[in-house]
Amino acid sequence: MGEKKSMALPSHHVAFTTYRDKIFAFGGFVLPESGPPGWVPINNAWEYDPVTDIWKALAPMPSKRGSALAAVVNDKIYVVGGATTIPGSKETAVFPTHPHVSVGTIEEYDPAANTWRERSAMPTPRNHAAIGVVAGKIYVIGGRVGAAFIGLASDISVVEEYDPATDQWSGPRARMPIARSAIGAAVYRGRIYVAGGEYQDPHMMATFRAVEAYDPASNTWSEMPPMPVSRHGLAVGVIGNQLHVISGDVQSAGTGVEVSTGEHDAFEFSPGP
Repeated sequence: MGEKKSMALPSHHVAFTTYRDKIFAFGGFVLPESGPPGWVPINNAWEYDPVTDIWKALAPMPSKRGSALAAVVNDKIYVVGGATTIPGSKETAVFPTHPHVSVGTIEEYDPAANTWRERSAMPTPRNHAAIGVVAGKIYVIGGRVGAAFIGLASDISVVEEYDPATDQWSGPRARMPIARSAIGAAVYRGRIYVAGGEYQDPHMMATFRAVEAYDPASNTWSEMPPMPVSRHGLAVGVIGNQLHVISGDVQSAGTGVEVSTGEHDAFEFSPGP
């Protein structure tokens, strides 16, 4: 496998999704041009074509934010949540020692017109969450509130449902069994599979092996066989009848020790209709 072109703008905590065999990237954080290290929220939007190996700049998002989520419903892309600086603040970056905010912002991108419009905000502003689409509705799962950094934030298990057709959020759904953030998720046969993650409070810090499946039709959760290696910040996807969980950090952030792993595990679903 040959190396492809790097991202047009080096950034992290970017919201990625796929649409019509292309990869779309929205927002994220970059380093400050000067001064102490921090996370500068951006509103850049990009389209990457794997066939031509070309990155193309798109109309920027209306708001600057990182650690958001992106999902596709009916030929539109929805960028949900994230973290950014406090409105009206002179801060240009998010710092662990300075106040900043999670947001519930939803902005809808139309790839055909290359335009944006704002939609109804998510009831629970959050970042580092997971997202899945089932039957034309978007589900936002878990994540962290209060801050972008795990040591300052509170992890949650809240699940909320958004219907793009009506621009309405429904009441809270069944909570994820384990509150955590920096999780990965993928959809298979009408269920959303949420893997890994991290959690911190004043008494503990941890990463998770957990894989849990949410069924929106019955509004229930079920526990899956755990991953061999606990980790957060992992990539999760479905290919064929396999759930792939790739890479991540086996330590919760802020410990002073970063143990990234190249671990790639696959769970095979049972054959079915």
